[in-house]
Amino acid sequence: MASEPRPSDTTPMISVAYDATESPSAVTAKEALKLGHDVTLSFSGDALIVKDKAIAKRERSKFCGVPVGAAKSELPIPFYNVLWAEVTESALLIDYATVSKSHARPRKLKYPLDGVTLEDAAAWIEELLKRAYGTSQRRKRAKVLVNPLAGPGGADKIWEHTVKPLFEAARMTLDVSRTEFHGEAIAICEKLDLDAYDVVIPCSGDGLPYEVFNGLGKRPDGRRALRQLAVAHIPCGSGNGLSCNINGTYKPGPAALAIIKGVRTPLDLMSVTQGDQRMLSFLSQSFGIVAECDLGTENLRWMGAARFDIGVVQRIFTKRTWPCEVSVKTVISDKDEIKAHYRKETNSADFHIRREGDAASSSSPNADSVSSENEAGEGLPPLKYGSVNDKLPADWETTTLDDLGNFYCGNMGYMAPNANFFAAALPNDGLMDLVINDGTISAMKYVDLMTSIESGHFFNNPLISYRKIVAYRLTPKQKTGYLSIDGEAVPFEPYQVEIHQGLGTVLSKRGRYEIPGPMGWDRLGSGVVEGKSNGTP
Repeated sequence: MASEPRPSDTTPMISVAYDATESPSAVTAKEALKLGHDVTLSFSGDALIVKDKAIAKRERSKFCGVPVGAAKSELPIPFYNVLWAEVTESALLIDYATVSKSHARPRKLKYPLDGVTLEDAAAWIEELLKRAYGTSQRRKRAKVLVNPLAGPGGADKIWEHTVKPLFEAARMTLDVSRTEFHGEAIAICEKLDLDAYDVVIPCSGDGLPYEVFNGLGKRPDGRRALRQLAVAHIPCGSGNGLSCNINGTYKPGPAALAIIKGVRTPLDLMSVTQGDQRMLSFLSQSFGIVAECDLGTENLRWMGAARFDIGVVQRIFTKRTWPCEVSVKTVISDKDEIKAHYRKETNSADFHIRREGDAASSSSPNADSVSSENEAGEGLPPLKYGSVNDKLPADWETTTLDDLGNFYCGNMGYMAPNANFFAAALPNDGLMDLVINDGTISAMKYVDLMTSIESGHFFNNPLISYRKIVAYRLTPKQKTGYLSIDGEAVPFEPYQVEIHQGLGTVLSKRGRYEIPGPMGWDRLGSGVVEGKSNGTP
């Protein structure tokens, strides 16, 4: 069976601020730097070309530790992999990353300024950094939050040995805290000095990003905080959905490189009201089999992502259902119309260049104006549809679902590396994607339904209802069970959700999201299917 496209582990060689059609031999004098008789550094296409036989020999492919193949006279370093470069009075230094499918590791070049003036070397370095970073901010100032207990554990080791060396090589400023208890990141982010950092980087599963967004949102200047501080993600947990969507990978090394080169990108956030509480959700809300398989398998956390599969298998054959009442404000319910909306958005002129502050100009029926300076200094935007305690709006559709199998709503395509529940998701179109399926279907049909997620046919599967919405309310009709908000357990009682377009900010690899595209009818937006870049952010 064909595998569903998932976020790639292969770091792209992106083109930033240069002519990608340039011939390798078409290098101008300005772009070439000759250091003595043996070394030449030049620009060609999407890479820095190092002509140095000693270095090229060192970088030869090896099999069982033995070099194989002839040593090449040139070492190409994609601009995307260049971490930093600088010049001292006597030497030129270049930090870069070697990248494989699952890893990214820092390396260093150092050459004496043999025959090159300090001024010429400095000018060449600046040109290299322009090509390496494009519109991405250099030397980002990061507040790093490490959750040692994330997923199967090991976040400390991942941070110290995989991520930190890359960030240091990129000359990032790092302020690191290790969380010791649930909710600590909320308190940390409530008190952050907004002007001291550019980005908050949780090293965890999706739980810590949830706390970061909520901590920023609880501030008196919540809107300003959510727009000024970008949120990134180093995947160290079981699901790692945020990293899949913004970094295009669930591997820590390539994710770190994506953050170093990350571009500020607006993100729709969702307000969840329950009782007298208001929470922010960045990823999804679930009730039914998915929530049960997530929260009901905490005792299997040591298994990593495999615990979800175990949970699904255990529950499919029980034919259990989760009765509830659902009220929805629907915008698009027809799958063909959803396809048309998706195509229109992904083909729009600004799809690949949409930036922070552009959300208010969207044609979305639920666009919130969050771009004015006055509003940016206030707390969270008012609730357009009220809270769960208010009377339902008259134009909402209410349905009783006595045989619900799964209720899943969110705004991103990937919930995990192999879980593309929302094939038509566009994380800043001001709409949520809602998936519902019946729980009384046979075990074989349930297996077919779940495997269609990985095979890429989930969107077109007749067993699911798929619609675009802006708000909903869910009321369980049983006494006990699980409700999941971004993978976090919340009280088992009614809750209501509405979306706020462009309220949050993240760092994304290419200035947009790694949307998978509704497979089975087109591949629009599936830029990471084969691990290749779609071009300049």
